[in-house]
Amino acid sequence: MIRSAACALALSALVLPAFAGMDDFGPGTVVPNFGPYAPVEGVTLPADTHFKVMFDVSEAGPEDGVSRSLESPARFLNMNAAAGVPAENMKVAIVVHGGAWADLLTDEARGSANPNAPLIAELVAAGAVFDLCGQTAAAHDVTPDMLLPGVNIVLSAMTTRALLQQEGYTVN
Repeated sequence: MIRSAACALALSALVLPAFAGMDDFGPGTVVPNFGPYAPVEGVTLPADTHFKVMFDVSEAGPEDGVSRSLESPARFLNMNAAAGVPAENMKVAIVVHGGAWADLLTDEARGSANPNAPLIAELVAAGAVFDLCGQTAAAHDVTPDMLLPGVNIVLSAMTTRALLQQEGYTVN
């Protein structure tokens, strides 16, 4: 009986730290104002780790808030840097299509302040690449001058995903 209780206590000591509350999430160093993450004690990655990761974003964020889908790449960069991967070893491509196109517009083109603009600026400064599907852009009459700095228009999201995978990018 005592042995079972001791085993249960030891197991709970291992499992409980995995349950992080919102207070455990904090800023990172690569994209400091976005992408909070919860450190996982004792977990590190080798410094020679390299990532090439593509994020596929098709759903628009809230009209008055930051898109969780666009914030995911920031979290990825921040948590992996904290785990030991140098920022220069991480390449991130964000392929945007569908309803998410409006999250990439300038304030002027949008007709109101874009809450995603500071996030996109920090991600671009961190080396992230933003590619807007040209088919989506054409469907919504979006021109390059309507987009935030650092956002490219590509032929299509489908083509870009295929090309990035040929370059060794994984899909996240």
